[in-house]
Amino acid sequence: PAQKLEYNRKMSSFWDRLTKPFFVLAPMADVTDAAFRRIIAKYSRHLRANGTEGAPDVFWTEFVSADGLASTGRTALLRDLAYSEEERPIVAQIFGSKPENIEKAAALARELGFDGVDINMGCPDRSVEKQGAGAAMMKDHALALAVIAAAKQGAGNLPVSVKTRLGFNRDELEEWLPKLLSSGLAAVTVHARTRKDMSKVPARWERVKRAVEIRDALGVPTYILGNGDAKDLADARAKIAATGADGVMLGRAIFGNPWLFHPEIDPVAMPLAERFRVMVEHTKLFRDILGDIKSFAIMKKHYKAYVEGFPGAKELRMELMEAETPEEIEAITLAFLAAREK
Repeated sequence: PAQKLEYNRKMSSFWDRLTKPFFVLAPMADVTDAAFRRIIAKYSRHLRANGTEGAPDVFWTEFVSADGLASTGRTALLRDLAYSEEERPIVAQIFGSKPENIEKAAALARELGFDGVDINMGCPDRSVEKQGAGAAMMKDHALALAVIAAAKQGAGNLPVSVKTRLGFNRDELEEWLPKLLSSGLAAVTVHARTRKDMSKVPARWERVKRAVEIRDALGVPTYILGNGDAKDLADARAKIAATGADGVMLGRAIFGNPWLFHPEIDPVAMPLAERFRVMVEHTKLFRDILGDIKSFAIMKKHYKAYVEGFPGAKELRMELMEAETPEEIEAITLAFLAAREK
């Protein structure tokens, strides 16, 4: 009965108002920040299958340190949790290994109006792992369950989910996933690689299928999302058909492609002038929202993705790498387009 009550708490959550299959935006540090999410929300906006308007079916923030959010000097970190109403439903992703701070961070997410809380249990960054967080959570199942319980306590009626991997040094899905599913999570995203794999090997989507089978055998209502190597919506749909997953999380496919989640836009056919215009808009928004706390160099990884696949792209990218302001970026791209027209 107690477990049933825990699951029933989430039955009015946004997850249950989504139409399956759903396609969601992966949380990526220094990529899916407030500026880029706002651009994605604008250019992927369409009528969703459940009748609402939006871009991906669910947005995630970049992951944020629960320890930092629980401290008094959290002002800059709070900027990482800034979002716009156009991004709903939006989930705050947190990481940490101290249950008391996880609870405080989840409570803060509730106070800030987020639609859900996600715990990162898959990040391979060594500085995160040294804290016992991220992928290191897979090495201490008892602590992971304590962290989930704390998040649920702090989140109140908000649904709590987890993003994880197949295992740490080896594939241990059969041992790891049932532990997660026993904790009453609303959703689990399975990145179909181990921590040891990093992103150096192809994602093993047959293991996402196995995750669905484990969930079904346990008879719990937790949603299973797959993650890893999904190229676009068509590829994501094919992976869902092959695995039975409820949804797919797309990450690297979003680089240079804020139109990714719009089912009727072909980014390959996007005129260069429009692609560059959106790139400049993205750059200006980054400066306006985050320019006082984040390095302009963060934008340069985006230029590598926006500027590819056409004659002169390499030379243009090299020029953009030297720019330091949105105005310089705009001037360089306009000059490139003018030269093409001659």
